[in-house]
Amino acid sequence: MKRYLKLVNFEFNRFAKLYAVLLAITIIVQIAGVIVVSKNYLNTATKAINEDMIPKAQFLMETGPMSMIDIISSVWFLGPIALCIAAVAFYIFFIWYRDWFGKNTFIYRLLMLPTARLNVFLAKITTVLLSTFGFVALQLILLPVESTILKWMVPKEFRLDLSPEEIIGNMPELAIIMPQSFTEFILYYGTGFMGVAILFTAILFERSYRLKGILFGAIYGAVAIIIFLSPILVEELLLIDYFYPLEIIALETIMGLFVIAGSILTSQFLLNKRIRV
Repeated sequence: MKRYLKLVNFEFNRFAKLYAVLLAITIIVQIAGVIVVSKNYLNTATKAINEDMIPKAQFLMETGPMSMIDIISSVWFLGPIALCIAAVAFYIFFIWYRDWFGKNTFIYRLLMLPTARLNVFLAKITTVLLSTFGFVALQLILLPVESTILKWMVPKEFRLDLSPEEIIGNMPELAIIMPQSFTEFILYYGTGFMGVAILFTAILFERSYRLKGILFGAIYGAVAIIIFLSPILVEELLLIDYFYPLEIIALETIMGLFVIAGSILTSQFLLNKRIRV
């Protein structure tokens, strides 16, 4: 366990500088977005009321009060989130290929460490998971901060205050990133973890067998996805409306755990018996 934790710490430190930059970009851009969008709204309200002589009540009826919904639907808010998602997606591949194609072929040193090779796999997938949770935690902290800035800038009569739960609930994409129940958390992030495990295994197939490994990895990924979706496929094609929703969730959870276990065991085999450096 101690060696695994050391590997996790080592892998995360390698990503720390880029990670800090992404966090800083998210903070700066989203807070700037609150300020810009709020000023634009106030300028629109001032022009309508003072120059166009539109009554305040009519303006609010036609335009509506400003709320955090206006912020989270803007590119100022969604842009940094998309950037962080893209960075994590890229890092899923980079975390492995950097070790092969870096200056000193670092994979030699990793695989020669006095620890189980599976710990290398587990440390890398843990780093991806922790990075993702870090981005989500930052966003949960930023939402109330941004709501407070909005309150400072926009007068109460022009503002609709929303709780973090209401803000997240009004945007389905945000509800996926920040689930509002433990069940949703397990479903969304469990599926994400399974997807990363499948991709890691596909990468190891490619590293083990090179060109043939690309085909093996693609086949493995397709089979894993079919296994995971098998309860839904069976209900849609054979036993129509046979299962209750909770039964489907339970079956999908079992299939997901089966696929994760299969990915870990397959990766362990490839790292111990087939990997080429």
